Amino acid sequence: MDGTVWLVLGVVVAVGLGIAAAVLLVRVFAARRLLLDAGIPLRDKALFWVAVAYTVSPVDLIPDPVYLDDIGVLLLALRSLHAAAEAVRPTKEPGATA
Repeated sequence: MDGTVWLVLGVVVAVGLGIAAAVLLVRVFAARRLLLDAGIPLRDKALFWVAVAYTVSPVDLIPDPVYLDDIGVLLLALRSLHAAAEAVRPTKEPGATA
């Protein structure tokens, strides 16, 4: 394969990773209503803001054309926030029958 094919492939991968990072960032902001829940630990709430700051920060573990580190941090924040929310929610809705 010549250099043009590799360049096109690299651009496609970079655009795909950028889109994935943008979608995850939108999902993190959509989950921010969980930050108002008093039952969620401060650690999980702080992780939300750390993930957002890291994603928009110019300082990265991996240079910005490759968004794998940003995606990983956003996934960690989402999973942690949703896990904390599930842990504090009752297992059954009030008034629900088994």
